[in-house]
Amino acid sequence: MTGSDSLTRYAAEFIDELSAQGVTDAVISPGSRSTPFAILLAEHPSVHTHLQIDERSAGFYALGMAKRLKRPVALLCTSGTAAANYFPAIIEAHYSSVPLVVLTADRPHELRDTGAPQAIDQIDLYGKYAKWFVDAAIPEDQPEMHRYARTLASRAAGHASAIPKGPVHLNFPFREPLLPNLKLPHLWGSEGRKTKHSVKAQIVPMAAEADMKRLARLISTVKKGLIVCGELSDPESRKAVAMLAASSGFPVLADPLSNMRAGKLDKEMIIEHFTSILSREELRTVLEPEMVIRLGSMPVSKPLFLMLKNSPEIYQVVADQNGKWRDPALTAAEIYSVSEADFCRQLTDQIEGNSTNEYAALWKKANDIFREHLPSIQEGGDLFEGKIFVELSGLMPEDSQLFVGNSMPIRDADSYFKVTEKNITLYANRGANGIDGVVSSSLGAAAASQSPTVLVIGDLSMYHDLNGLLAAKLNRVSMTIVLLNNDGGGIFSFLPQSSDETHFETLFGTPIGLDYEKAAQLYEADFIRVKSWSEFRSSFKEFINKKGLHIIEVPTNRHTRVKIHRDLLQSVSQEIMKDIKNV
Repeated sequence: MTGSDSLTRYAAEFIDELSAQGVTDAVISPGSRSTPFAILLAEHPSVHTHLQIDERSAGFYALGMAKRLKRPVALLCTSGTAAANYFPAIIEAHYSSVPLVVLTADRPHELRDTGAPQAIDQIDLYGKYAKWFVDAAIPEDQPEMHRYARTLASRAAGHASAIPKGPVHLNFPFREPLLPNLKLPHLWGSEGRKTKHSVKAQIVPMAAEADMKRLARLISTVKKGLIVCGELSDPESRKAVAMLAASSGFPVLADPLSNMRAGKLDKEMIIEHFTSILSREELRTVLEPEMVIRLGSMPVSKPLFLMLKNSPEIYQVVADQNGKWRDPALTAAEIYSVSEADFCRQLTDQIEGNSTNEYAALWKKANDIFREHLPSIQEGGDLFEGKIFVELSGLMPEDSQLFVGNSMPIRDADSYFKVTEKNITLYANRGANGIDGVVSSSLGAAAASQSPTVLVIGDLSMYHDLNGLLAAKLNRVSMTIVLLNNDGGGIFSFLPQSSDETHFETLFGTPIGLDYEKAAQLYEADFIRVKSWSEFRSSFKEFINKKGLHIIEVPTNRHTRVKIHRDLLQSVSQEIMKDIKNV
C-alpha cells in the first residue's frame, strides 16, 4: 500500500468514527496540509461540510452551529497561523460550554523547529481553553493504527460532549503525498467498525436529598424570595423552573437568554423587566429579597449583579450544570454543580407551600407598569435602539431564532424584549462577551436550523466580522441582519468615560463612518436603510421569510439614546413607586 493509501485509510477511519459518534457537520477552512481530512469529510455520506475561508470567522461559524445543534461540530484548518485564528472562538466555546472538535493539520515531526514554511509550534496551542489535546500519531498502514484513529475520534466526540461541554483539540501531522485515494475499497464502515469505540458523557450528579429537604424548609420561612435565571441551554430546565416558581411562590427574574420569556410556558411568575425596575435605588430597596435561587450563568443585568454584590446578606443558592465556579459577585452561599432541571424538580417535590404572595404581587405590579409603558416609546424623532426589541417581540414569526450581539444589543434585549407566546429562541455569545465573531456565530446557528433567523448587531461588531458574511454566500444561508448603526461604540456613552470631552470620541466613541450598503453589495445581500419604524416593520416583513442574506440598517443617535433610556426609566419608576405602595 502506498503512503497515500496509508494516510487515506487512517483519515477515513477517523472521520467515519467521528460521524458514527454523531458529528454530522464540519466547517472547513481551505489549506494544503489539511487536504486528506477536507476531501474525506466532503466525501463522507453522513457529514455535511460548510466552507468558510477566513479561519477566525470559521471558528465562530462552527461555534454558532454547535450552540444551535447542542452537539459537537468539527472544525478543520491547515497548519501555521491558520490554527491561531481559531483561538478567539475556542475561548468563547470554553467559557460558554459549546462542544467543538478542532482538527488542525501539522507538519510531520521531522519538519518542526527546522524553519520549514507554515510550521509553528501547535502543541497545546489553545492551552487550558481546550478540554483535551492530542498530538496524533503519524498515519501507518497497521490494523492497530486504524483502531487508534477510531478510538481517537470517539474520545474526541465524547470529551467535547461531556458536561461541561467544550472544545477539544487534535493536531494531525501529515506527510506528503496528501491527496487521498478515494478508490480504496471499503472506505467507510471498515472492519475496524465491528467494535464500537465510545466515550460516554459522565452523568451529571444529583443534589443530595438532605440538602433539598433543608432548602425546602428554608423556602417555607422566606417572605421575600426570587428565582433568577441566566442562560439555560436545556429546554427541560425551563419547564422545571416554571414548576418551582409555582410551588415556591418565588417570582422569576428571567434573563433573555434563559428563553423563559417566549413560548408556551406558564408565565404567571415571569418578570422580564427586572433590570429596568432595579435601576432605581428606591425600588431596589423595596424589592430586595431575602433569598435568591440562581439557575445557570449570571444574567446580563448589571443592576441585579450590583444588588447581589452589595447585599451579601441575601442568601444565594446557585445550581449550574456548567461545572465552573460562576459567582462573579462572590456572594453565593451554596453552589451545586448539578442539572438545573433536576435541581428544580427535586426542590419542587420537597416544597409544601409558603407565604410569599405579597412580595410576588409587588414584583408583578412593577413589571406590569413597565409593560404598559413600552408601546409609548417614541415613534418620531431619533430611532431609539431599545425599541427594536419591543418591535421584534411582536414581529418575529413562530418557531424563529434571534441572535443578539454583545455590548448594547444584549442589554437592550434584557431591558425591552417582552414576554410572548411565540416560540422564539434567543442566542448570544456570552462566554467571553466579545463583539468579534458575532456575524459568523449567527450564520452558523442559521445554517443549523430551518427556522427564520435574525441577528441584531451594532455597527462596530458588524465591522469586526464583515468577513463572516461570506459564509452566507458560500453555504447558501438565509438570515436577516438588523444593523443598529450609531457610528461608534454606543455603550461607552453610559460609562464614566463619556465625561471626558477631550478624548472620548477618539478613544471610545470611535466613529468609523462606514457605508454598509457597499458591504452588502460585496456579499450580494439585500440592503435597506430605514428612516422610520413603519418602514422598519414593512422591510422586516418583506425579508424575514425570503431566501438569502438581508440587511436592515437602523440609523440611531448614540448621543441622544442615553437620555431617552434614562427618561423612560425615570418616568416609569416614579409611577411604579406610587402604585406599589397601594399593593
